[in-house]
Amino acid sequence: MNPTLEHLSAHRTIRKFTAEPVAEEDVRQAVAAAQMASTSSNIQAYSLLRIRDAQTRARLVTLTGGQPQVAQGAFFVVCGDTRRHRLAARQHGEEYVCNLEAVLLMVTDAALFAQNLALAFESLGLGICFIGGLRNQLPDVDHLLELPEGVLPLFGLCVGHPDDDPSPRPRLELDAVLIEERYPEDATVLAKLAGYDERMRQYYAERGNPGHDWTSGIVRKFREPKREHLFEFFRAKGVTWG
Repeated sequence: MNPTLEHLSAHRTIRKFTAEPVAEEDVRQAVAAAQMASTSSNIQAYSLLRIRDAQTRARLVTLTGGQPQVAQGAFFVVCGDTRRHRLAARQHGEEYVCNLEAVLLMVTDAALFAQNLALAFESLGLGICFIGGLRNQLPDVDHLLELPEGVLPLFGLCVGHPDDDPSPRPRLELDAVLIEERYPEDATVLAKLAGYDERMRQYYAERGNPGHDWTSGIVRKFREPKREHLFEFFRAKGVTWG
């Protein structure tokens, strides 16, 4: 593999960081590189909020479900940002409509930016951990960070010097993801999942967590609705959905 493919393939989530600070130059270089991610019609519908205040970060540890890494290294909040669009529309005397398509564009833009950002930080020898738990109590996060209408916190990003050395987590086999022409029949999909479950059972057992596999985890995660407050929160922030 070439160096870029090797870098992509070596990704690991780091959940423990040393006390060494992340250099400001590294942050600015990584963000500038991440901004070159693809963006639909150049709308650039994202912002990155860096949280330095220790009290704010301590509160975010609680709001994200007690994840201590939020208070370590550097911490960022990846936001979908339609505020600029709203202000531009207002300046031109036009209406800004934030429907489902606008939300999809915003989330896609922010995710592409965030993935580029993670790769940039990793290329500098740093570790990263995305924090989806930021959405556990999103209205409280929004109030804490005093975000205006049109700016929606999507997930957090921890960055720092690794104090952990986990092995990469196995992924689905390539042929389960790369599909030729038409989606396969259910029996074929289930056969792929059975093979992946076997690999994941071995992975979990080696880490002192026997009896777990991938499909069982998926069932537990999606057996009931999660974070049902999000619909009303997004609507209160200016998303019309229509």
